[in-house]
Amino acid sequence: MKIGIIGYGKMGKAIEKMALYHGHVIILKINSKNTHELNTKTLSDIDIAIEFSTPTSAFKNISFCLMNNTPVISGTTGWIEKIDEIRILCEQQKGAFLYAENFSIGMNIFFQLNNYLAQLMIATDYKLQIEETHHASKKDTPSGTAIKIQSDLNKSFKKDDIIPIKSNRIGNIRGEHAVEYFSEFDSIHIKHTAHNREGFAKGVILATEFLKNKTGVFSMRDVIKN
Repeated sequence: MKIGIIGYGKMGKAIEKMALYHGHVIILKINSKNTHELNTKTLSDIDIAIEFSTPTSAFKNISFCLMNNTPVISGTTGWIEKIDEIRILCEQQKGAFLYAENFSIGMNIFFQLNNYLAQLMIATDYKLQIEETHHASKKDTPSGTAIKIQSDLNKSFKKDDIIPIKSNRIGNIRGEHAVEYFSEFDSIHIKHTAHNREGFAKGVILATEFLKNKTGVFSMRDVIKN
């Protein structure tokens, strides 16, 4: 597949490396210095766009791709309040869009484990807390992954009060997410730890291959089921 990467930072470079390993071709690489190269002509040269930019740029980038009939995958967090607009636009354009707060296969298994555990805990008196830790330069706090975990738990427990998230920004940590249930008697703790960016990049490429020749709005759950 001919791929365009929108957001050619550390994650974009990891995606490029993984894409090349899997036999794909990188046609377009957009960073903050060459945004003018993202245009109708360059989009016509690619099969799919992978968008990992910034919270302030993501909505505009994704919309532009969909308006130009270019399937797009996005992993940018911090702009989710506008995602319903993207879903509507994708349906209007009969396009293809896949979004994930986290592309790690292990993290997406964690999401399902978290939902299953929550169902078992509904009738108990345990309190719970979400904790996430990332590198010091991460721009959004809390992380999009932690917000998804929080949203899933709030849906399961139908809570009026929002489950707290403890966010840490330390050193060069790739990403840690944990959910803890605790009482005066004991604790239950589930945790996912990312060791490197390659795990995320592999998930992105799997999602890219999944989205080929499809129409609609998808998530990593669809990719894992496939």
